[in-house]
Amino acid sequence: MTGNHQTLALVLFSVFVAVTLGITTWVSRNRHGSAEEFYAGGRLFSPMENGFAVAGDYASAASFLGVPGLIALFGYDGVLYVVGFFVAWLVVLFLVAELVRNCGRFTLADVVAARMSARPARIAAGTSSVTVSVLYLVAQMVGAGSLVALLLGRTGAGVQAWTVIGVGALMVIYVSLGGMRATTWIQIVKAVLMLGGTVVLTVLVLVRFHGDIDRLLLTAAERSGHGGAFLVPGLKYGGDLTSRLDFISLGLALVLGTAGLPHILSRFYTVPTARAARRSVIWSIGLIGGFYLMAIVLGFGAAAIVGPDALRGSNAAGNTAVPLLALDLGGGADSTAGTVLFAVVAAVAFATILAVVAGITLASSASVAHDLYASLRRRGARQRSEVAVARVAAVGIGLVAIALGLLARNLNVAFLVGLAFAVAASANLPVLLYSLFWRGFTTRGAVWAVYGGLIPALGLVVLSPVVSGSPDALFPGVDFQLFPLENPGIVSVPLGFLAGWLGTVTSPEAPDEARYAETEVRSLTGAGAV
Repeated sequence: MTGNHQTLALVLFSVFVAVTLGITTWVSRNRHGSAEEFYAGGRLFSPMENGFAVAGDYASAASFLGVPGLIALFGYDGVLYVVGFFVAWLVVLFLVAELVRNCGRFTLADVVAARMSARPARIAAGTSSVTVSVLYLVAQMVGAGSLVALLLGRTGAGVQAWTVIGVGALMVIYVSLGGMRATTWIQIVKAVLMLGGTVVLTVLVLVRFHGDIDRLLLTAAERSGHGGAFLVPGLKYGGDLTSRLDFISLGLALVLGTAGLPHILSRFYTVPTARAARRSVIWSIGLIGGFYLMAIVLGFGAAAIVGPDALRGSNAAGNTAVPLLALDLGGGADSTAGTVLFAVVAAVAFATILAVVAGITLASSASVAHDLYASLRRRGARQRSEVAVARVAAVGIGLVAIALGLLARNLNVAFLVGLAFAVAASANLPVLLYSLFWRGFTTRGAVWAVYGGLIPALGLVVLSPVVSGSPDALFPGVDFQLFPLENPGIVSVPLGFLAGWLGTVTSPEAPDEARYAETEVRSLTGAGAV
């Protein structure tokens, strides 16, 4: 790309950053500093506004950059990510949204602590929430590094490192100054931009093939180098028993993990009622479903138009498929239209990353302050100090995410998000479902459910091919791989549920029937909800 084209793309980046910083500054002048304002935006958002924000929060760099890249490289098997990401919302709609809104106040730990001994339950749930959030943040950092390195025409580690640091600094500013209200408006703006950009690219791909989907798929299969195997299962998951188990493990994590993501659960507290929470989920399902249908078209379009060799040459994991597709659809790198379209798409992708990292950082800092700090602080400490701790926690979490993002910069962002989903499904979902639906659940069961899923999930990832023992691992020069699967969900999710059951049946504590009855009535009717 020429210097003028790079300048245009950087100007578009700068415009979005300036607009979002303006939103943050405006919101920070109109806040009153309460915990409800910082964590939940005053619960003033409508179902439609929250639905757009949820869509903006959920459709992360993994969706906009990683999923089309996986489809372009692996065909049918890449589409499996789309199925998992979307079907997960049925679990959220029918089992989680309204009940969580009625039982909690700001975080997942609120739901668990509603009927358990608050301190151990909050510490366990808070620890798990922060861990999942950091893993999710790493994927966004990796996407940011790949995107800006492509934009600047440089692939050096220095460019990606400074990009990751810049994204981390911006997300800390968004969260510490604006809280949930600024973060929500940034996500709404990002959702509109992302959906608009995706529609334009999808239309251009279909126009290129005269609306003939069969021709698009056949051309993609031909250029992929795999022929008909590109359009049937097995190219990535299915070569042997291990890869098939890996696919089942991935699907389990994707379908069950969304209901345990802290930054998604926290969005249900930004609306005034449980009914509004359910309606916002319905809005988000429509928006997210439409987006993922278009992402499939973009993935096969990138395979057919750009080609897998060019994609791998730009980024081995395929994270730059959509920007490269935009460049080609506009006429190539030497054309003004191609570079404008590339710059717009790159700016939208950058907006996607900034919005999502802000939401995740806010959720994790809320867990640190509202769950961990609130459980350990001295009695009588003012509530305002909790908000101050959340602002400081945002800085610390940002630093951790930056460091891990630099370490994992060569991995596919959709795959990294899959790991975060596996940990969420293993540690958060069991304790959430047991707390809502099991009358005999106890505090020991809650603590064991969290750690019984969290520790195996993290341990299996460390011992998997993701970390060592393969050319694409985080540490390719060493080999301490003991677990053959890249996704731990098939083992860690059942262990989380088993640990929760075992902790409960061996607990000397008798279940509190009265508190369960209160929680059941509150979850189903909203009586007494905040």
